[in-house]
Amino acid sequence: MKITQHCAVSIHYRLTDEKGELIEDSFTSEPMLYLHGAENMIPGLESELEGKVAGDKLEVTVNPDNGYGPYHDGLRQEVPLSAFGDIEDIVPGMRFIAETEMGQRPVQVKEVRDDVVVVDGNHPLAGQSLSFSVEVLEVREATAEEIAHGHIHAHGSCGGSDHEHNHEGGCCSEKEDQPAKEGCDGNGGCGCKH
Repeated sequence: MKITQHCAVSIHYRLTDEKGELIEDSFTSEPMLYLHGAENMIPGLESELEGKVAGDKLEVTVNPDNGYGPYHDGLRQEVPLSAFGDIEDIVPGMRFIAETEMGQRPVQVKEVRDDVVVVDGNHPLAGQSLSFSVEVLEVREATAEEIAHGHIHAHGSCGGSDHEHNHEGGCCSEKEDQPAKEGCDGNGGCGCKH
């Protein structure tokens, strides 16, 4: 079966940045499951998977416009340490949700200086070309429930309408300038209750 709109797809992938440094590798863990055509992954990779079948292997380079978008200098800001209230031990790498003109946005601490914290609201991969090595493992028709929910249910993981499930592995890899889909945690996983 070819990958088309509303197919349930399982892939393994290896992601490297422009310098060739490894960012993610599903080959050493669980494959990624996604609903094709539901904007569950970056557009550049999804478009390259269109029409592929189980067993296909491909090398894909995705430019920033079809990945996590361009880097916006205005999303890197210096914030007074006092704005963090009672939070102690703020260190680079910590993530917070900030109120911005565009609504709530995840930010990452880049630097802490005296009374100032430098935060960045860009996706960590914004502005970068990304290279993927992909192997298509399985392609099947999605169920009506999966289509309605906008994501794939792992084999046997969603037994009833009250069942809770958490899908990891890039399910909600939305673009940085778009809000997370309902039920998505914005970090690649879905914390969904149905």
